Amino acid sequence: MWKKAFQKIDNSSLVVFRIFFGIIFLAEAVGALALKWVDRNFIDTTTNFTFIGFEWLLHLQNETMYVIFGLIAVASIGVMLGYKYRFSVIALTVLWSLTYFGQKTSYNNHYYLMWLIGLIMCFLPANAYASIDAKQNPSIKKNYMPQWVRLVFIIQVSCVYIYATIAKFYPDWLDGTVTRNMFMGMTNVPDAVQVLFKKTEFQLFIAYMGIAFDGLIVPALLWKRTRWFAIIASLIFHIFNSITLQIGVFPYFALSFCVFFFPPNQIRDFFFRKKTKEEYNGETADDYVGIFKYFFVPYLIIQILLPIRHWFIKGDVLWTEEGHRLSWRMMLRSRSGEVAFKVIDKKTNKRLLFNNAELLNDKQKRRLNTPDVIWQMAHKIKNHFKSQGKDVAVYAIRSSVSINMRPSSRLIDPEVDLAAEEWNSFKHHDWILEEKPPKDFDVNKNKVENLKKLKHQK
Repeated sequence: MWKKAFQKIDNSSLVVFRIFFGIIFLAEAVGALALKWVDRNFIDTTTNFTFIGFEWLLHLQNETMYVIFGLIAVASIGVMLGYKYRFSVIALTVLWSLTYFGQKTSYNNHYYLMWLIGLIMCFLPANAYASIDAKQNPSIKKNYMPQWVRLVFIIQVSCVYIYATIAKFYPDWLDGTVTRNMFMGMTNVPDAVQVLFKKTEFQLFIAYMGIAFDGLIVPALLWKRTRWFAIIASLIFHIFNSITLQIGVFPYFALSFCVFFFPPNQIRDFFFRKKTKEEYNGETADDYVGIFKYFFVPYLIIQILLPIRHWFIKGDVLWTEEGHRLSWRMMLRSRSGEVAFKVIDKKTNKRLLFNNAELLNDKQKRRLNTPDVIWQMAHKIKNHFKSQGKDVAVYAIRSSVSINMRPSSRLIDPEVDLAAEEWNSFKHHDWILEEKPPKDFDVNKNKVENLKKLKHQK
């Protein structure tokens, strides 16, 4: 099996993917600048919620971000053309890291996937063919790659879809609540389409088709007899999501992985008809052993294990969010809430006035519904008053959170000074309370009330 992983195969799929990857990142960078996404998330802000441990990135969140996204666009072109590829792809991945780890206000799973693939591409010879580098330096030109390169992408994509499937097996998805709330909140579609979206049968159909697609798409792509059916299903699924959910480049990014599921020779014949056809007959590529053993084996183990960490943390991840991020729990729920903080001067024991609007814009205030963000906010408040020479305790006295439009419950223990607590990404925090809906809560009645609210909002 080890020897089979190093068998030579045609490298056309990796080369084509490199071109797609560069185009997608270029579209992401240009779109973020043109549509003012950079302004909303980095420029027109007082502070930001970075990934915990990456608070130092706040120093870059000013007009410097225009430069960073401009450089992302330039590096994307370099990747696409295969020009100074190694430098371009490393620069692209590092620059995207500054963006991805620098903010959680506009969190999307596909930003994480884009970062992971950038990391993978740093170690692969994707410029060995159809690149400016290969034209300028023929010694790097190769028509082959080891079989494991293709398998790395297939395993990575499998992780995304398998964990997305498993996560959907919970009551609010299975009874159509999630898709109902999702569709009823859409106002950017024609009236005729809205009528369809309001039908319970359609909402349930989409919910179960989501499970079926995520669970079956990888096996269907791998099996020759179902591969083209899977391609058509992928086109329908991702274009539907692109139109209705408006989730940027992700649908097209997801489609680009299809090149790794076809036999390499088919990709060569379709995209590079003039490329020399070679038969490798079991020859092995021994020049990539070290990269595979010491980077990709540990990498894939992490990718398989990281998404299951929430199974070993106390509480329901849907409520606590502990272990939610980086786990491919995609489009699973709506979450809303609000938090009010009590700030106490430790020296005088008096309460100090504070309003969330002093530090946050409206969108950031709406993100105060997960424990990690609330904890970060408490520390931001502490630092805010520290700059004024005051040492304070910070309590979340009102933390009202609702999942999937159910009645709100208190999320945070109001007696705990959050500014004195430490964060651990792999354990439960006792100051996160259990979800406790009202005793007289009627599920079916609440669904009807939610639908009325959505209609009234329209």
